[in-house]
Amino acid sequence: MQGEEVQHVFLVGAKSLGTYGGYETFVDKLTEYHQNESKIKYHVACKANGDGSMDPYKTSGAEIINENEFLYHNAHCFRIRVPQKIGAAQAIYYDVASLKKCCEIIQEEKINHPIVYIMACRIGPFIRHFYKEIHKLDGKVYLNPDGHEWMRAKWPKPVRKYWKISERMMVRYSDLVICDSVTIEKYIHEFYDGKGLNGINPKTTYIAYGAETRKSILADNSPKLLDWYREKGLSPKNYYLVVGRFVPENNYETMIREFMKSRSSRDLAIITNVNEKFLDELEKTLHFRQDSRIKFVGTVYDQELLKKIRENAYAYLHGHEVGGTNPSLLEALGSTELNLLLDVGFNWEVAEDAALYWNKDEGNLAALIEKVDKLDTEKMMRLGNKAKQRIVTVYSWPFISKRYIEVFCNNG
Repeated sequence: MQGEEVQHVFLVGAKSLGTYGGYETFVDKLTEYHQNESKIKYHVACKANGDGSMDPYKTSGAEIINENEFLYHNAHCFRIRVPQKIGAAQAIYYDVASLKKCCEIIQEEKINHPIVYIMACRIGPFIRHFYKEIHKLDGKVYLNPDGHEWMRAKWPKPVRKYWKISERMMVRYSDLVICDSVTIEKYIHEFYDGKGLNGINPKTTYIAYGAETRKSILADNSPKLLDWYREKGLSPKNYYLVVGRFVPENNYETMIREFMKSRSSRDLAIITNVNEKFLDELEKTLHFRQDSRIKFVGTVYDQELLKKIRENAYAYLHGHEVGGTNPSLLEALGSTELNLLLDVGFNWEVAEDAALYWNKDEGNLAALIEKVDKLDTEKMMRLGNKAKQRIVTVYSWPFISKRYIEVFCNNG
């Protein structure tokens, strides 16, 4: 697909298509909804090895070109191998190697006016070089800055400082900053508009993440679903659900501690990528293994099964407090009737009055859990309908994918 009429877009920063991370979900859905779009051609960097990598040979719908390339959702996906011995520097290496490969593809295929869309602000010290290189190739650099990565508790202070400096450099060397949250867009202008060191005055636009409200294709009596419930010791409408990465700023410890304080007879099912070391450390702090209601149930990669598990949850617990619009929250609002969210601006921006809110004060969430345990069916249905309507109105994938076509094909 060559020629001026087709806009080539390179997506850099997601590990793969369709795993738990926000960017991975975004790339999966964007390419899915645009797979028959004649105006646009995607090129997607994917990790070939290590954490979060994608094996195209085991991916349904992937069409193998060679060992380093495959087609998925009609997107050209190229695999980047990352050295495993460099620890935390893997993410930086991955983005730099991906951008180098993008430039090679643009040159080899003589692609006109490409857009390179970088997700997250990891490679500030290298961005000026690639910005100039891409501009020499008559291309543009777009950036999604993610959330406040420099605020994440998992990073030591020197790393947080790096993130902050890196963010400033990446915002400076971008032709357009695409923010998935109104709060993030406001922050970008408050911090980087004006004169002086931070006087970058970036061009920005707002496009949220998308979500769906359709039901899972799995039936209530699906053997796959029933086997999963049997294996995990759960039953429909008898569990609270948490889905996401096990990191400090997602407040798992608070949610588990508060649930343990509650007198709920239901279970707390936690779908996350936690390992035994994490669980042992958590046990020392909370002694959660003494509470049979607390169930770490591993990961669920089957998207239809995960959607059905969300639909059948009594309520969804969301403790994310750092970042923009969170995909797992959108998916919960589109699937689960009752959503209990940490009371922060990002979550209010997304759900408004379609959810109930809790804070980190001792006993606050426990009290809310006991209250909603007795919530009448009519109020739950009302909240569920409101949540789904919120997704349809503001966050539906058809709406979001259309916005991206407008931005990519009309030069922002």
